[in-house]
Amino acid sequence: MSELQPYSAVRSMTEPMSVLEVGVYRGPHYYSHTPFVRIMLDLGRLEDYPSDRIPGFTDRLIEMLPSLDRHGCSLKRRGGFIKRLRQGTWIGHVAEHVALELQTLAGTRVTRGKTRSVKGKPGVYNVMFAYADERIGRMAGRIALELVNSLLPDELRGIEKLDRVYELAGPFNFERRLAELRRTVGRFNFGPTTQSLVDEARRRSIPVMRLDERSLIQLGTGRHQQRIRASITGQTALISVDIAGNKDQTKQLLDDNGIPVPRGVVVRDVEDAVREARRLRFPVVTKPLDGNHGRGVTIGIKSEEQLRFGFEEALREAKGRRDIIVEQFFEGNDHRILVIDRKLIAVAERVPAHVVGDGVHTIQQLIDEVNKDPRRGRGHEKVMTRIKVDAHVREFLERSGLTVESIPEPGQKVVLRATANLSTGGTAVDRTNEIHPDNAEIARRAAAIVGLDIAGIDFIAPDISKSVRETGGGIIELNAAPGFRMHLEPSEGPPRDVARPVIDMLFPRGGRSRVPIFAITGTNGKSTVGRMVKQVLRYTGANVGLTSTSGVYVNGVLVASGDATGPRSARIVLRDPSVDIAVLETARGGILREGLAFSDSDVGVVLNVSADHLGLKGIETLDDLAAVKSLIVETVQKNGTSVLNADDPLCVRMARRAGGRLAWFSLNGGPDEMPTFLRRHIEEGGLAVVREPGHEGGTIVHYERGRREVVIEAGAIPATLHGMATFNIANACATIAMCLAHDVPLLTIRSGMASFQSTFEQNPGRLNVHEEHGFRVILDYAHNSAGLTALGEVVRGLRHRYKRALGVLSIPGDRREEDIVEMGQIAAGIFDELFFREDPGLRGRSRGEVMELLKRGAVQGGALPEMVHLIPTEHGATAAALLATNPGELLIVTPTDVEGTWRQIERFERPDTSPRTLAAE
Repeated sequence: MSELQPYSAVRSMTEPMSVLEVGVYRGPHYYSHTPFVRIMLDLGRLEDYPSDRIPGFTDRLIEMLPSLDRHGCSLKRRGGFIKRLRQGTWIGHVAEHVALELQTLAGTRVTRGKTRSVKGKPGVYNVMFAYADERIGRMAGRIALELVNSLLPDELRGIEKLDRVYELAGPFNFERRLAELRRTVGRFNFGPTTQSLVDEARRRSIPVMRLDERSLIQLGTGRHQQRIRASITGQTALISVDIAGNKDQTKQLLDDNGIPVPRGVVVRDVEDAVREARRLRFPVVTKPLDGNHGRGVTIGIKSEEQLRFGFEEALREAKGRRDIIVEQFFEGNDHRILVIDRKLIAVAERVPAHVVGDGVHTIQQLIDEVNKDPRRGRGHEKVMTRIKVDAHVREFLERSGLTVESIPEPGQKVVLRATANLSTGGTAVDRTNEIHPDNAEIARRAAAIVGLDIAGIDFIAPDISKSVRETGGGIIELNAAPGFRMHLEPSEGPPRDVARPVIDMLFPRGGRSRVPIFAITGTNGKSTVGRMVKQVLRYTGANVGLTSTSGVYVNGVLVASGDATGPRSARIVLRDPSVDIAVLETARGGILREGLAFSDSDVGVVLNVSADHLGLKGIETLDDLAAVKSLIVETVQKNGTSVLNADDPLCVRMARRAGGRLAWFSLNGGPDEMPTFLRRHIEEGGLAVVREPGHEGGTIVHYERGRREVVIEAGAIPATLHGMATFNIANACATIAMCLAHDVPLLTIRSGMASFQSTFEQNPGRLNVHEEHGFRVILDYAHNSAGLTALGEVVRGLRHRYKRALGVLSIPGDRREEDIVEMGQIAAGIFDELFFREDPGLRGRSRGEVMELLKRGAVQGGALPEMVHLIPTEHGATAAALLATNPGELLIVTPTDVEGTWRQIERFERPDTSPRTLAAE
């Protein structure tokens, strides 16, 4: 989860540029469906200096980054961004393009970005740009700001707070900083094998999650997920990997099954090695018992001196063990055969690292020139590896009477190693179409005998197009976790799509890769709807993962407590291998902080939009808030369903942007009250769930394909309190529409809804009723004006049963002053006596300020001042209200600590002291 630096105040336009916040959107978000790094940048005095007003700035930038000419920008053609620079654009927009280009130059091409002004903050912009890895993206953003700043004249230069958000790296040096970014790319980017598998998964719309800083990847979600680490998969048997890791055991197993392998033996000291080499007859090979990537392997050994060198090299790579293999040397070309899911997929001939002389340069100089090839990198980061001069290279050159200082004749090919591994600088030639059927069958059988789902087989043959049973040769090694890069981009021959058969094996065609996602948002009702949906889906036998304000639940078991309505909690559910269906309550805060945890959903619902959290994170109006929440239906997949509230004008306006088919729910289902557009939708066969008027809240009815079916009487759902809780009737309608969209049988829906109660155990903090103290207590998380108004309707429906109604209320301090006052006014119209408290976190307000604003609103709303009590703590306010409530009265408590307050209510015992004592304190 991204950490954001708080924005302090509107700055003076005479001050330098300043970084205010840095965040990362990891999924679809308010500004785009593309993951972005976001930098909130206050331009300060640069707001008055677009690029065309800074002499020489554009020319200096182009000189440093000429490749910016490729950026089309809003003009969507080559050179478009350069034209914008010369016409004049703001520095934040410039930093966006520079950050994109830096990532491309470093080896991770990204192209999308946006820069948008922040409402109500003149000169402040959100600079956003795509990234391949967020650590690379954040670093590119930092360097982009440093670069742009370095090109400014002295009187405009300066970036305040950069050291708080990013680490400063001294005076700006472009080449040094770009090299640092490239090193970061090398550290965090996927290698060729992993990247090919990730690309193929994404091509098929299979979700991809990186689980560590290296190459542990989850493909798919929930119970359909598979995991890979490079070319090791979750289906790779550990025993098979162990066998492949023991080269002697592998060879014995293959030999016992008629596979041609070299004769050999395991030795533990050099004298035994010499003795066995004489017995086997030179030439021989030495290698570690459990080595890989050609490390410690010496081949073509023809003398005792070379054997002793080979033994020591193998020992150096033997990880503390002294087990060294001495075996026959097979004459022929070195091939790597890739077998996936018992099928031969690709064959590559591996050519040892070599240089070609020109009669002028030394072997070392020729190696340096070869290493300049941009396709070569360190380790496995690129399709080829740089050639490294080590003891193996020097020893092999000595066999030919050469050193790295020798100057080869023009055209002379100098082989640098006996082994042909790509990891030591070798190259590859594709031979897939040339392999003889006998050789292909030998390789396929070898992989099956060892039991590997993905196997890289090292195969020596003088001519791969002829059977080794005739020419000699065979299998010298069988490898788990083989690299794909020699097949993906061979030095010669066509590339092979080796990632596709792996994904085919993990996710057979026609199967699922993801669990269904039910995404739920709205100002009020999210938690209740999520729990209602979970209740119904559990009746289908599914294992449901739920995120809510009270925690993350898997199959009804709490696995993580606390407010779990953000993307991190959603990822817990989507990563759980036991989950069949994900029901994700998705709040505004998480969307604005880092976007969604998923790229799309099967069913998305927006329940309502009303004033709450306005004035925060650039969301100033109800339209802004609606735009944030509409993301839930915008990201519904084309075969999914968007469910919207037909009674909410802001939800109705979302219909044009909603994905999938459209479904509506409404409390206005009577013939004289149904909206015209909803009636038309029903007439056209669309899905709708409406409440028709009637006794105890009316009847919930389902329309689809021209049919009308009664689902359930509203009063038969316990959570509606016999139809009095109108908001829970609306929540029930939304739930039913979502379940019908998922093809849940109507009988199952009825059973689930009829068993859903507003108990603390089933729906904590939502209309929970306690009646064991001689009076009724209702605990409900009404934390905004719309929620309190809806709760007030329930109170009014119950007033005839009770002498008085008392309320304990608060509102978070980060709400606007007018919202806090309005909350007090609404409360005055509902309750006879009020107990205002403070939220545990003051959220930017001074102590006591929220309570005073609530009291001001209550008095304005007609409450008597002496009936309004200000008690700072939640426990104290609840205790005072419990003491003040007499038999035959109703107490409403709106908690922050839902569980703690409920336990306090359960354990309440009235002392002998006056009920006003604690309130006065």
